[in-house]
Amino acid sequence: MPAEIELLPQGTVTSAAGFKAGATFAGINKSAGNKPDLGILFSESACAAAGLFTTNQIKAAPVRLCQQKLPGNRMRAVVANSGCANAATGKQGQDDAAAMSTLAARHLGITAEDVLVASTGIIGERLPMALVEKGIKDINLSGDGGHQLAEAIMTTDTIPKEVAVAAGGFVVGGVAKGSGMIHPQLGTLLCFLSTDARVSPGLLSSALRKAVDVSLNMVSIDGDISPNDTVLIMANGLSGSKPINPGTEQQSLFQQALDQVCIHLARAIASDGEGASKLIEVTVRQAASIDQARLAARAIVSSPLVKAAVHGNDPNWGRIIAAAGRSGADMVESRLGLSIGGLCLVKAGVAVPFDKDGVIIAMGDSRVTIELELNMGEATATAWGCDLSAEYVAINSSYSS
Repeated sequence: MPAEIELLPQGTVTSAAGFKAGATFAGINKSAGNKPDLGILFSESACAAAGLFTTNQIKAAPVRLCQQKLPGNRMRAVVANSGCANAATGKQGQDDAAAMSTLAARHLGITAEDVLVASTGIIGERLPMALVEKGIKDINLSGDGGHQLAEAIMTTDTIPKEVAVAAGGFVVGGVAKGSGMIHPQLGTLLCFLSTDARVSPGLLSSALRKAVDVSLNMVSIDGDISPNDTVLIMANGLSGSKPINPGTEQQSLFQQALDQVCIHLARAIASDGEGASKLIEVTVRQAASIDQARLAARAIVSSPLVKAAVHGNDPNWGRIIAAAGRSGADMVESRLGLSIGGLCLVKAGVAVPFDKDGVIIAMGDSRVTIELELNMGEATATAWGCDLSAEYVAINSSYSS
C-alpha cells in the first residue's frame, strides 16, 4: 500500500465521517441462525453516489431500482438483506424492492428516492415483506455499525469482509460479501463503499469504474455471474478536505485509496471462495496492453483445471499456459515464461529443470502465486481466485434445500 495511504485498524464502511450503520436478524436468511440478515448504511448528509451492476441479462429487482436512481447527488442510505435475492420475481419483486426503500426511508426520516436497495440469496423467491418491515424497525444505527452490516450481507461467506483507509484528509471504507457465483465483471457480490471526500457524481462514477476494473472485475471463483451483483459508493464530503477535482494530485490520491480498498475486498472474496483452502494470485506481465493482460490473467484464475491442480499441489504447468492460450490475449509460445511461488518452470515457451518438490511445497501455501510473462509489451494485470475442492460441490448441491 502506498506510504501516503494508511490502513485503519478495525476499518469498515462507517469509518468515514458522517456514516452510520446497523443490522438485525429479521428471519429472512434461514441459514443465518440468529446472525444479522438485514442492514442499513446511512449518511448524515446527502451524498454523491454511483454504482456498477451485474452484466447478467437477468437483473434482480433491487438492481433495476438502483440503476434508475444512479448516478445521483442526493442519496442518503442503502438497505440490504441476505437470504433472498428478489430476482426473477416479476413486477411483484419490483414493488417489493420499492417498498423496502420506502420502509427504510420512513425509519430514517428521509424520502424513498434517497434510499438504494440490495439483496442477495436464493433466486426466484419473493421477499418476506412482513419480516422486512418488522426488521427495519428494529435496526439501530451507530458509528461502528459497519461491522454488523458486513455480517448482515453474508450468505455462504465464512468471514465478514471490511476495510478502510485514510489519505489526504479523507477516508474511504467498504464492506463486501461474496463467496460463490463469482466471475470477472462482478459476481454474486454486494459491495458498499463510503467516503467523506467531496466528489461529484460524474467523477465518482469514473473512479469507481477504474477501481473495480483492477479489483472486483479480476476475481473468479466458479465462472458464474448472478443477477444481483451490486457495487455502490456514496460520498458525503464531510471530511472538510479539498474537493476532488479532475487532473489534481488529490484526485490521483483518491483513486489510489479507492483502488486499495477495492483490491483488499476482492482478495478477501477470493480467499473466502466456497470450499476454498487457498488464494490463487495470477499476475500476467509484459502483455501488449492492459486489456490483453487482464484477459490472460482472468482465464488462468478461472480455469477449473488450474484450480483443481492448485488444490492438489500438482505443478501441472501445462494447464496454466493452455488456459492463457485460449484466453484471446496475443501471445507467442516461444516468448512465454512461467513461475509458481517464485520458482521458474518455463522459459522461452519450454520447460526448464526445476525443483518439483519445492514447487509442490509452494503450492501447499494458503496463497499460491502464479506469474506468466508474455514478453509482448509492458502491461501488467493481476487476478485472484481460489482452489476447487469437493466441498464446493457439497455446498452447491444443497444450497436451496
